[in-house]
Amino acid sequence: MLARWREQSRHWPMDYWLLGLIITLVVIGLMMVASSSVAISEQRFGHPNHYTIRQFISVGLGLFAAYLFFHVPLSMWENHRGKLFLFAILLLIAVLIFGREINGSKRWLSLGIMNFQPSEFMKLAIVFFMAGYLDRHASAVKEDFGAVLRLALPFGLMAVLLLLEPDYGSTLVIAIMITCMLVIAGAPWRYFVLTVFPMVAILVALVVTSEYRMARVTSFLDPWQDPFGAGYQLTQALIASGSGGWFGAGLGESVQKMLYLPDAHTDFLLSIYGEEFGFIGVVFLVLLYLAILHRLFRIGRKALDNHHFFGGMVCFGIGIWIILQAGINMGVNLGAFPTKGLTLPFMSYGGSSILMMSIAFAVVFRVDHETRFYPRSKPKKASKSSKKPKDSEESESNKKKSPPPKHKRAAQ
Repeated sequence: MLARWREQSRHWPMDYWLLGLIITLVVIGLMMVASSSVAISEQRFGHPNHYTIRQFISVGLGLFAAYLFFHVPLSMWENHRGKLFLFAILLLIAVLIFGREINGSKRWLSLGIMNFQPSEFMKLAIVFFMAGYLDRHASAVKEDFGAVLRLALPFGLMAVLLLLEPDYGSTLVIAIMITCMLVIAGAPWRYFVLTVFPMVAILVALVVTSEYRMARVTSFLDPWQDPFGAGYQLTQALIASGSGGWFGAGLGESVQKMLYLPDAHTDFLLSIYGEEFGFIGVVFLVLLYLAILHRLFRIGRKALDNHHFFGGMVCFGIGIWIILQAGINMGVNLGAFPTKGLTLPFMSYGGSSILMMSIAFAVVFRVDHETRFYPRSKPKKASKSSKKPKDSEESESNKKKSPPPKHKRAAQ
């Protein structure tokens, strides 16, 4: 049966397995936003469905954007990747000037119907920029570290702008995305240390020199030292996760969402999910993200095999993006990492994340579509054997043009 399904899937216009996994994730996310935001929505807006309605609108906009961007050929992204990166830089500058400040961070631009987070757009722009750069300089990246150093200026500027917001989580995610794409393209493993270590060193220095950031780190290491102060959010998240047991209290039966756990519908949605669906539900969610990663890497591998190098690297970059962000968010909810402000992809409340993820996966489906129906032939390289006939023809013509030897002229 599996062999028959695998054979049938080769004739599909797109990867329906990946589409089904994403739809499952979106449906679970809508249910959890509706469940986790009841109390806070009632308190702030007087009715329990405010955030649920807005999340449905975000999903609708995401579907519409995905439909439009699916019809954009990959060559457009490849040819205009530099312009997209510059536009993302301008958005990061704009958010520092005109951005909306929430909880001490300027990360959002108000668009009226929604708040837009430029760092989410930067993640997608980085994937396109790196895929195009590696497509043009793949051999140089494998042999010359100077090809990697040329990326320091644009990405250094990007990192500075993100740290000024501040948005340490997105900075770390983008740094690891860049490095992993370099390694997948064939760069030596030492580049991982040479590119990520300076970024980690800067983040550590910023934490050490700030009492507020140091307090957040120490509270993460032992939140029970100050359970009603700096460690309040994490302790409530751990109580929610632990209350779920093996099978959870049931959908809608969470207690911590009743204004005990702050940001229950955004960064700490997983804790409410764990309380309502238990350990088994969390394991299922982890497997769901891993299955999505597998399909993304499979599409990327097929694209490389069919000589769509740019498209293949885009799939790898988006796969690293989603699994890294999901892993960090889960680690924060379970007390493994300090709070980073990263959403759970396709699940947490947030229009920017839903919109950018929808566009990103529309591009992935476009890669799969072009790989299936427009495979490329391997580029031909000029060989020595191909040059021999030309050289022999030139030598023959030279012989005809040159005068005959002296003894032949004498004989004539």
